[in-house]
Amino acid sequence: MRIGLTGTMSVGKTTLVEALKKLDKFKHYKFATERSKYLNDLGIPLNTDSTLKGQTVFLAERCAELLNKNVITDRTVIDVMAFTQKANSIEFKDKKLFEDYAKRFISEYDYVLYIPMEGVELEDNGVRCIDEDYRNEIDFAIKQVIKFYGTEAKNVISIPPRLTVEERVAFIEGNTPTIYL
Repeated sequence: MRIGLTGTMSVGKTTLVEALKKLDKFKHYKFATERSKYLNDLGIPLNTDSTLKGQTVFLAERCAELLNKNVITDRTVIDVMAFTQKANSIEFKDKKLFEDYAKRFISEYDYVLYIPMEGVELEDNGVRCIDEDYRNEIDFAIKQVIKFYGTEAKNVISIPPRLTVEERVAFIEGNTPTIYL
């Protein structure tokens, strides 16, 4: 199963992936966490400064993750599409072309789990943008991508807001089937 967590920055996606690693249910899975710090160190601009080339690298990483039969990842193609829409340096026509191409890969997720930002404070990890307005814009853009293209995914589930990590893990366990290899 291919499970992707989606949501704006600093909502606990990576923390949740790390917690899911510990479950027997997912012992045969690969786990992928976003590497924005690594890519930023390579000189790839992030957030509002992102470029078409940079977003293409992020899309390629998400597609590479989808090559795995069983994977849980803390970012999805949906996230890449949302960040592309909010990038100041990308022209509208290029955003549209990028979206038209990227949406093709949404169908490869068995589950897309949207993580809401309500009740989660914005944390500075040294890479992410810590502008609350930008965080809200990305959250809205992700919801819009889900609204327009979410039916491409096999299952899109919104995790209830204000849950602890443990409660989120239990919610995911209860809403995804066990796959025996």
